[in-house]
Parts: sequence; structure tokens; C-alpha cells
Amino acid sequence: MLVNRVVYPPDLADRSAISPLLRRWLGALAGVLLGTVTAVSELLFSVLALLALGLARILGRRGRLLQSAVAETALALSELEIRRIARFHGRLHTDVLTPRRCRLYLGLRWSIGLLGIGVVLLLTLCLLVAGSMVSAWGLNGGWGLIENSDRVDSGLVAVAALPGILLIFVAVVGVAGVGSLDHWFVIHVLGRQSDRLLHQRVAELTSSRDHVVDAINDERRRIERDLHDGVQQQLVALGMLIGRARRADKPDKMHDLLAQAHIASQGAISELREVANRVYPIALDQSGLHAAIETMAQRASVPIRITYELTERLRPAVETVIYFVVSEAVTNATKHAFPQLVEVTVTHQRFDRVLATITDDGPGGADPSGTGLSGLARRVAALDGTLTVHSPVGGPTVVTASVPCG
Repeated sequence: MLVNRVVYPPDLADRSAISPLLRRWLGALAGVLLGTVTAVSELLFSVLALLALGLARILGRRGRLLQSAVAETALALSELEIRRIARFHGRLHTDVLTPRRCRLYLGLRWSIGLLGIGVVLLLTLCLLVAGSMVSAWGLNGGWGLIENSDRVDSGLVAVAALPGILLIFVAVVGVAGVGSLDHWFVIHVLGRQSDRLLHQRVAELTSSRDHVVDAINDERRRIERDLHDGVQQQLVALGMLIGRARRADKPDKMHDLLAQAHIASQGAISELREVANRVYPIALDQSGLHAAIETMAQRASVPIRITYELTERLRPAVETVIYFVVSEAVTNATKHAFPQLVEVTVTHQRFDRVLATITDDGPGGADPSGTGLSGLARRVAALDGTLTVHSPVGGPTVVTASVPCG
């Protein structure tokens, strides 16, 4: 009888069981050591942030620079902590960071770093004491960190062995415990609990599915409207001109009608190209997002200033969404705001996101719940992105789209 049985050599079995555990513990130790270093900077930041925010409140508007500096520093330190914890203590998911939550996190997290310092010092002290006593006892030496009548004898080693082993075990487990506490705390303050994450994700996917269906229906109706009101009308006019030319009894009139028909055919072709380009621009596939935005800007009737800071191409779905956000925002601004200048910026954002910002110097007052902007919001939400519109009366109007690109 064949039995599916694999026997490992005892030493290999031990290594396969111990090595991953040892690697994880050493990783946790490295994370705790780095966390003790960052704890000092977090404690210093918390003190300085309190002073800076208090001074900013006294200064009023002139203190905005201080508030901005505190917010940027809090975001940067929190991002550094998230990377350290994800590297040494396990993967985690976080919400979009806000300065307030980051200040709360940093204001409490330094205590975990100090706990890590205590655990590491306890482990170091226990190992030093144990090492000195064992070496003195083994070498028949007369010096150790703990002695009995200036000697380290067998009786003293036997008495100190059990408490020493227990303390070393507690310190070793404490290192892993501090790492787990660090991981739990960042999830509790900045991240999302697994159950809540699951429920939130299901809700997001359900909403995104509905948004995708709505966006597709809106897109289909827009294409039908463009074809019916634009191309179809021009083709009807073209047919009428050709018909009149065929019925013309004078050569001059026939040539004149045919010339008008030729011009009408060119207009119909141009309109058809515009419709096809609005459905999906060929340049987006062939040359990428940067070239597609530049081509769109060249056709626009208002000056457009482009700042494009991406060095690599994005996923096709992300490029498509960013292009249509830029294109529709520029089109809306041209139709309704009559701006003197539209600025388009496409850049990287924290946590593997791409940020597109479209700013026009028009009179403002754009309605985010309008058909065009709400359609863009649904299209962006389908990729777990966010679209914000800031358009106070008097302008400027700023449309911002943030989309994950990882």
C-alpha cells in the first residue's frame, strides 16, 4: 500500500520550525529598535506642535503657516511610522491620513516607543548579567555583575538561573509584544479594523457597481445625443445639397451646390472625429496620458497650462479616468465659465495615488451635483478614487481627482 508520507531529517524539521520564528522575532526587534528612535522625534514633535498650534491660534490668519508646517510634519512622520510598522510588524491598511488623526497618533505613540526602550534595555541587562555570571563561573573567575562574597560559584548560578531565564523570556516575548502593540495601535487610530474594513469594502463595491452602470448609461446617452444632434443633422444637410445639385438645371448652380456639399461633408467628418475622440482618444492608447492631454489642450479654445510630473505610464483604466476628468473639466470650464486660463496638473500623491487638479480663473459657482461633474465623480469612484469640486462664487474653480494607481 502506498502511503503519501514524507519524513524530514530531525535537524531539518527543527530548522524549518525555528528559523521563520527567529526571523520574525529579529524583524520585530529591528522594528522596536527603530521605533525607539522615532519615539524621541514624536515626543519632541508633540511638544513643539502644541506650542506652535497655541501660537498660531494667537496669531490668527498669520499663523496659518505654522498650522500648515505642523500638518505636513505630522503627515510625514505618520507615513514614516506606517512604513516601518508594515515592514517589520506586518501589513496593514489605513484610511486617508488627516493632520488631526496623525497628531493624535503621534501624541500617544511615543509612549509605545518608550515601552520598547524599556523592554530592550531589560533584555540587554539580563543578557549582560547572565553572560558575566556564566563566563565567571565557567572560567573560575572572580568577577560578575552578581556575586556572592566576590565569587560566582555554582550555588549562586543555580539560584539565579531560574529568575534569569524567566526575565530573559519575558523580555524576549516583550519585544514581540511591543511590535504587536505598535501594529494594533496604528490600525486602531489610523487604519481600519478587519470587520469594519470588510463591511466598508462591500458597501464601496456595491456603490461602485451602481455608479459604473449609471456612468455607462450617461455615456451612451451622450454619444447618442452627439450623433443625433451633430453628425446626423450634417449628413441630412449633405444629402439635401446633393439632391438639389442633381436637380439643378444650370451647371453653375450645380457646381455651387456640390461645393457646399463638399464643405458639409468635411464638417460631418470633423464632427464624427470629435465624437469618436470623446468616446475614446486614440492618442491615449498610442502615446499615453501626457500626449493625450496635450492633444486635447491644442484643440481647446482657451489657453491651457499643463504641469505633468508622472515619469511612468499608469494602468489603462487609471489613464482613461484621469484623461476624461481633465477633458470634461476643461470642456465645462470653456462652456460655462469662459476662463482666461485653465491650469492642469497631474502628479503623484502619497500612498500610490495619482492626483489631477484642474483650475480655471472663471467666476466660479459650479454645481458639483450637475450632470457633468456628478458623472465624473461616479467614474472616479468606480476606481476607488475621489473627486472634489471647490467653486466659490467669484472663483476660481478647482476640480481635484485622486485615484489609486498601485
